[in-house]
Amino acid sequence: MKGYLPSHKIEELEEVRHQHQFNDNAVRHTRTLGTRVGLERIGVHLIRLESGRDSTQFHYHDNDEEFLFIISGRGIADIGGETFEVGPGDFMGFPAPSPPHSLHNPHEKDLVYLMGGERKSADVVHYPRIGRSMIKSFGRKRWVDWKDLHELP
Repeated sequence: MKGYLPSHKIEELEEVRHQHQFNDNAVRHTRTLGTRVGLERIGVHLIRLESGRDSTQFHYHDNDEEFLFIISGRGIADIGGETFEVGPGDFMGFPAPSPPHSLHNPHEKDLVYLMGGERKSADVVHYPRIGRSMIKSFGRKRWVDWKDLHELP
């Protein structure tokens, strides 16, 4: 039934391993929930982050909003260069544009969280620590290093 996904069905979903294209240490184990219930404009994922792993490359979006809700485990959120210890029940929201952010699991226990966000057809994602931007445009993804960008008058 669209619109409903019981917990036992979520537990049966296969985890998909995602490694970030700009951070070899950013490996997430993902169960995609949103599309299972018919969501088209927002993505919702149940994420498991193993010990020592990053969630992503430190980044922010020009267009897509995101959120994270911690279910179990503990981690370190880096938001705008300021760090926060996060744990069960903590919520983070990132309007567009937001301060750059990422999550790290320095603890032995897996960090499990719900991640959601918009899936607009066009967005620019900026990675300030590596000086790079990714352009998402109607099914294509391309990237550019900031040193190759030129300002227009």
